[in-house]
Amino acid sequence: MADKIKVTLVKSGIGYNQKIRQTLKGLGLTKLHKTVELENTPAIRGMIKKVSFLVKIG
Repeated sequence: MADKIKVTLVKSGIGYNQKIRQTLKGLGLTKLHKTVELENTPAIRGMIKKVSFLVKIG
């Protein structure tokens, strides 16, 4: 069983390119300060790394 990762959107994706905004949407982060709990898989970790400057992990 994989662990869970809590990810919170702390900075808006407005003003960034479409790939960044689509990655946030793919993670389920649609509004500021929204927190989602995701499976700890290599794909999810890669998506989080791509938008690490917009999110808080924990």
